[in-house]
Amino acid sequence: MPQESSHRVVLVVDENSNPFEMSCAIEVFGLPRPELGRKLYDFRLCAGEPHTRMRDGFFTLTGVAGLEAAEEADTLIVPNRPDTEVPRAERVLDVVRRAHARGARLVGFCSGAFTIAEAGLLDGRRAACHWMWEQSFRARFPEVRLEPDVLFVDDGDILTASGSASALDLALHVVRRDHGAEIANHVSRRLVFGPHRDGGQRQFVERPLPAVPDESLGPLLAWAQERLGEPLTVADLAARAAVSPATLHRRFRAQLGTTPLAWLTGERVALACRLIERGEERLDVVAARSGLGTAANLRARLRRETGLSPSDYRRRFGPEPAVASGSVPSGSVMIPPGRGTVSA
Repeated sequence: MPQESSHRVVLVVDENSNPFEMSCAIEVFGLPRPELGRKLYDFRLCAGEPHTRMRDGFFTLTGVAGLEAAEEADTLIVPNRPDTEVPRAERVLDVVRRAHARGARLVGFCSGAFTIAEAGLLDGRRAACHWMWEQSFRARFPEVRLEPDVLFVDDGDILTASGSASALDLALHVVRRDHGAEIANHVSRRLVFGPHRDGGQRQFVERPLPAVPDESLGPLLAWAQERLGEPLTVADLAARAAVSPATLHRRFRAQLGTTPLAWLTGERVALACRLIERGEERLDVVAARSGLGTAANLRARLRRETGLSPSDYRRRFGPEPAVASGSVPSGSVMIPPGRGTVSA
């Protein structure tokens, strides 16, 4: 039987909250992972009221723990709020402040950034919010370094996502930060979700239907991912797509919200991470197989993307030493009963 995790994630649910963000948190942090032989997190829901109506009153959440459950959170998730112009309940703000004061990580989904800012914790810090609320956020919280055109912002112990869909991107980023790229990719595949999107990608991406089928980048991306170890350049990608580099750049911006070079570099770093996690010891081999060229470039890119050196990354996410027969690997969890019920 899997062992419990020591890292507790608590989601604060409020009246009229959006159930989408709640579902994102449950899917990523709350589900068992029997195929991994462990549960990644100890997940809880909490609310200020015993009966909490979700947005538009479609259903009511009952039986969840009270706000006192947040006092034990290692990561506290603050979802969107029903009306950003209405001040958050002071008891919720106190929960957020106390969590931060004792060293818990704060994660704000969508307009959850308003709550964290209202608690006074974002002054001088970087943050993301939905593009619809940019002007309102700037007017109310001028001391916050708002980044309005990104999917999410990781500012160390406070992370914020811009909108509903980017909540899933941020949740997977947290898993990647905690458990490495291989585990995060596994969770993403279980969700049938696309590949990792960097937080710096554009938030508002136009996606008109392509005029002709061959304008889709899908086949080109698949082709490039199979050849990351080769000396591919943006010119090579453009030639493969039979377009000019300028046209390719426009298509990447329109469909992925990033540039061809940034995408290619990100894919190579992700491959390097997976190779390290799988136990490849030699940095020159990892650099060559991932297309990063040299061990020095690998070190620089890995530190830029993860904040870790290759040796630190290997210690944190590399293969664990073999355990003796009958012993239980560390870091496994079980979800205890009583996490709440949903009634129509």
